[in-house]
Amino acid sequence: MAQGPLSGLKIIEFAGIGPGPFCGMLLSDLGADVIRIDRKGSGRSSPADITARGRRSVALDLKNPAAIETCLKLMESADGIIEGFRPGVMERLGLGPDVALKRNPKLVYGRMTGWGQFGPYAKAAGHDMNYIAITGALHAIGTDEKPIPPLNLVGDFGGGALYLAFGLLAGVIHARASGEGQVIDCAMSDGAASLMAMFYGFKAMGAWQETRRSNLLDGGAHFYDTYQCADGKWISIGSIEPQFYALLLEKTGITDPEFQNQMDRSAWPSLTAKLAEVLKQKTQAEWCAIMDATDICFAPILDLDEAPKHAHNVARETFVTVEGVIQPAPAPRFSATPGKIQGPPPKIGADNAAALGDWGFSNADVAKLQESGAL
Repeated sequence: MAQGPLSGLKIIEFAGIGPGPFCGMLLSDLGADVIRIDRKGSGRSSPADITARGRRSVALDLKNPAAIETCLKLMESADGIIEGFRPGVMERLGLGPDVALKRNPKLVYGRMTGWGQFGPYAKAAGHDMNYIAITGALHAIGTDEKPIPPLNLVGDFGGGALYLAFGLLAGVIHARASGEGQVIDCAMSDGAASLMAMFYGFKAMGAWQETRRSNLLDGGAHFYDTYQCADGKWISIGSIEPQFYALLLEKTGITDPEFQNQMDRSAWPSLTAKLAEVLKQKTQAEWCAIMDATDICFAPILDLDEAPKHAHNVARETFVTVEGVIQPAPAPRFSATPGKIQGPPPKIGADNAAALGDWGFSNADVAKLQESGAL
């Protein structure tokens, strides 16, 4: 039995990579019934395929007309669709939104792409860093020497999957109130631009310089940066507010009067070098003993092995283990209807009969699909 605030929500996810599966994971973690349409014969998934967790897999040959009809029949009872193909692919398959919305006028058809459904780049290939490159985000992230891709957190997952999940749920609320479905054109470039809203505000106020590591939040300020410790490990310091900054100086024993010029941008490079020298005198563990749980705005920088073992993460059960694989727990947390990982990543096609049966297909229907080679 699905558990979470989205229990009862029915989503069809056409298997893809990156943001599509992550969006499906988010919805499943909160209780949605997500059926993933996999390509027949596409192999098996692994317990380590974390973003595939919690769904049921139906494997279909989408070159078979019976498989296309199966998808359309599933759409008749679905609340939403997740698809991440290039523009035009679903239309060529006969599964585009025009056809789907005729079968189910309340359907919310979520389309995940890098560049969106229209525009000069719409049909071009790309990856996460390309999508964030045209928004100003990638230019602003990195070292003095070069922009650095921030993993694929800003485009694929932040600007893509989260915006699609948000859009799908908004669309479902509208459809349930009005009976009107619609298409969600979720471009990662749009989402990444949206995530930059505050920084465009800073730019408009004259508070943002285009040179990397010259601003308050990009590592330019000595009080908002990362520092290496005596043991080679790293810590993060974010002492922006005056009272937090004063506590930083107190806990580090700094009495140099130059540090009183906190917001003097011209002093930041010198103060960064001086603070680095101070922080290099102790190990990460020693700084944790001094700064942990204080108002300095401090945390140790942990790797993927260390993070699940940190006391705060352990206390909140931020990470869980499923089939021997350590992974993030569902987020956010709900007091009345908590989400949960609904199950491990499915084997491809493992749920053909059960999932189709739950969505209104008879045993005879499933048998015919198997005989036709569609399933």
